Amino acid sequence: MDAEQSPRRLVAVFSSPVAEVLLRFGIELGFQSILVEPDPTRLLGPPRPHGDTYVADPAGAGIDEHTDVVLTDHHRPEIGAVLKEVLAGEVRWVGIMGNPKHEGPHIAALRELGVGDEDIARVHRPIGLNIGSRTPAEIAVATLAGLIADRNNRPGGFEF
Repeated sequence: MDAEQSPRRLVAVFSSPVAEVLLRFGIELGFQSILVEPDPTRLLGPPRPHGDTYVADPAGAGIDEHTDVVLTDHHRPEIGAVLKEVLAGEVRWVGIMGNPKHEGPHIAALRELGVGDEDIARVHRPIGLNIGSRTPAEIAVATLAGLIADRNNRPGGFEF
């Protein structure tokens, strides 16, 4: 099944090296891949070279119950507004990258915007399989493997 026919959609929020690899690999894995970047001055490289789509806000990404959303930068001031918009609709899965040893800044940002604890708890962090990822490609592989495992109701790793 090609990406246009697949109900699987991957939305990477914020242009970053990890987002670029997520989108490229996502297409190869059958996802319709979409970049959400609210600030067009932050776009990396040429416009969408891999067949994925670019939109300025989540409303244009077609987020629904088949959509996985990954925020690839936890330092951006827009995280609260973007996550609030994503959580207000139907989304299959949503996560934000970041160090699990510290509370994510998205929690305070969402609370400031009046988002309830039940919705805040829907945001996964950390994300992906624990493979010791360091590079953007490794982080993208771990994230996509985790999403595939979750979609298939599998724990990931080497346990079957």
